[in-house]
Amino acid sequence: MSNAPIVHIDLADFWADPYPALREMRKNTPICFVPELNRTLITKRDDIVRAEPDIASFSSLQPDGLMTRLMGENLMRKDGEIHRSERKAIFPTVSPKTVRDVWTTKFHAAAEMILADIKQQGNGDLFTLFATRLSGEALRIITGIDGLSWQEMDQTSQAMIDGISNYTGDPAIEATCKTATKKIDAAILMALARESDLPDLLTIMQAADLPKASIYANIRLAISGGQNEPRDVIAGIIWALLTHPEQLAMVLAGEICWLQVFEEYVRWMAPIGMTPRRIARDITFGRIDFKTGDDVFFMFNSANHDEDYFQNPEQFDITRDAGKHIAFGAGPHFCAGAWASKALIADVALPLLFDQLKDIRLTQDVQIGGWAFRGILNLPCAWGQK
Repeated sequence: MSNAPIVHIDLADFWADPYPALREMRKNTPICFVPELNRTLITKRDDIVRAEPDIASFSSLQPDGLMTRLMGENLMRKDGEIHRSERKAIFPTVSPKTVRDVWTTKFHAAAEMILADIKQQGNGDLFTLFATRLSGEALRIITGIDGLSWQEMDQTSQAMIDGISNYTGDPAIEATCKTATKKIDAAILMALARESDLPDLLTIMQAADLPKASIYANIRLAISGGQNEPRDVIAGIIWALLTHPEQLAMVLAGEICWLQVFEEYVRWMAPIGMTPRRIARDITFGRIDFKTGDDVFFMFNSANHDEDYFQNPEQFDITRDAGKHIAFGAGPHFCAGAWASKALIADVALPLLFDQLKDIRLTQDVQIGGWAFRGILNLPCAWGQK
């Protein structure tokens, strides 16, 4: 175990709102051991940016880690040449050019279809009706796994997310996660028999002759992150703008672009709050001694509130320069789906929603939760038609 100072947290409070505890850590113990998580947390942006590329010390290889055990060894849990080769293999699916020329049009069609369905309702939970459904439909398109409905995409994604953040070892959560991966594997097997002229993830990985285990593990990874993260950001930005009407007015007037709104939101409430690493060799980092095998969390959510970079970081402010955020990572594991996520949310979901639904307003309070993965949990709204 590292010799970092010990800091205790209340897990329920941390799940409800991790930011006060993280603020105290940044101020007093920026690298600290949290017994309730059995991990050493690194909370300052500069430390994370310096440590994450150092794969010789801070390794992604975690053969006994929750993600590897429950979802298989995907590219997030590989380093060096193996990681680079798999990332290169999937690049044709997620490249900026493919996103621009192929996926954005399909995302747009899916969003139009969904909005046509919900316009007449006049009220409902936009978290499910719009954000969840659009994320699921987009994921069916980009992965090539159309044997799962958008509802199943969401259910299996959430089960895996719950499983890989199950640091308290709840056996029911683990069992639900394993059931979800079996359902995904059955859908992959069915999809392997079809032909596609699209550069979807399954088609591209098959063409690259990736091993079967890598194909399955990386599809599971794409579903786990490609569903909940866009879902939570779409719903979260709608909520943030509705609760900051002066900022919504600026966007609708064309004073602030949707991409700038996106960047500020993921800084403010990072959908992925942390990423785990394992110490690969005895090192001293930030005046803390680490031993080989120590487990570490890079706290992206804390880095994105680092006062050294962001003034009044707890405030949602679309006029700020949020360019220094590291919501997508800060090293070789920078999120491969970042361009697709930005296109889905900033180019399609938000502009279309606010263009086609009139006078969107909250009808009840929303619930917010999570620290490893964080977002709003509901979005009850009413609206009219334009």
